[in-house]
Amino acid sequence: MQRDPFLGFERRTVCGSDSSGLALSSVTERVNSLVPKMAPFLESARKRGIQIIHAPSETMAFYRDAPQRKRMLALASIDPPPPLNLFDPPLPIDDQRGGCDTPDQFHKAWTREHPGLRIDASDVISDNGAEIYSFLRERGIRTLLVMGVHTNMCVLNRPFAIKRMTALGIRCILVRDLTDAMYNPEDPPHVSHDEGTRLVIEYIEKFWCPTTTSGELLRAFAH
Repeated sequence: MQRDPFLGFERRTVCGSDSSGLALSSVTERVNSLVPKMAPFLESARKRGIQIIHAPSETMAFYRDAPQRKRMLALASIDPPPPLNLFDPPLPIDDQRGGCDTPDQFHKAWTREHPGLRIDASDVISDNGAEIYSFLRERGIRTLLVMGVHTNMCVLNRPFAIKRMTALGIRCILVRDLTDAMYNPEDPPHVSHDEGTRLVIEYIEKFWCPTTTSGELLRAFAH
């Protein structure tokens, strides 16, 4: 199990994957409960000079005119190295049915990031792995703090997220109290939703990258 004590400040960035999920009541409720914790954390990170990347998947049309999006589009592309061939074991939870734990029907509901998360002039916006990799390289950023939803889906599997960036040699750290899994307790291993999230976090710590908490990071920011 990897728990990261936050090893001082090299150049690093926070990448948030959050697009308010699918139009499911339980998902919306859990995302809404995370945002009041995420927002002050991001403000504190900015004050410490940490670069913020907003990565709300499949919503770039909403941000097409935002300078934070245009800044990413203007970047020169940097070719990544061949990805490492990393062991990718199955998740400890079964999310093959989508992980919904309410009777709601699945459909795409999001058009933008949650409005409770402020996008600063210094931030950037992208859901493109090649853009984000180029941005990290161009800025000399070697460590990516990852937060948002859903732990077992976008946070792990999007091209800008933990699996891909780890395979490209970027050191990822999951902020484990600012994430939530998409898991239905009716599916294996038949545990509570919170326990399902904990199992996914434990899986990430074992196979992919260390984790930390927003509290540990805020204490580090204060020094």
